[in-house]
Amino acid sequence: MSSRHARAAAAIGVFGLLFASVGVAGEAGEAGTPWDQAALRHGEEIYDRCLACHAIEANRTGPQHCGLFGRKAGTAPGFDGYSPAMRSSGIIWKADTLDRFLEDPLGVVPKTFMTYAGVPDAADRAALVAWLAEVTRPGVACHLAD
Repeated sequence: MSSRHARAAAAIGVFGLLFASVGVAGEAGEAGTPWDQAALRHGEEIYDRCLACHAIEANRTGPQHCGLFGRKAGTAPGFDGYSPAMRSSGIIWKADTLDRFLEDPLGVVPKTFMTYAGVPDAADRAALVAWLAEVTRPGVACHLAD
């Protein structure tokens, strides 16, 4: 198996664990959840694509990601740059909604101000979502900006 396929398989496995631990409430798993470290590193690498507009603990062109899981779209603290489409989308950010949005942002929320084309590779999205679940837990892994 190639290293890319092994990484993809690991990420898909992590995504399955993420779905199981996130559940209906959309909260990340407990501290110390045994995520596959290679998949988490890959997720962090994928997040580099987001850094032009986003940060974990600060609002930039796009909203902060700290506290992402379980938050209603369009409601990051202190961020006022949302499109009306995002504010009215009704999305609650959890593993499955984030996966769908990251695959095709403009298809999921037409007229969103986020013009990023998305993350087409399912394994890349799975790794990114798993990494975000770990690093966006307010008070545990990050601190909400005002």
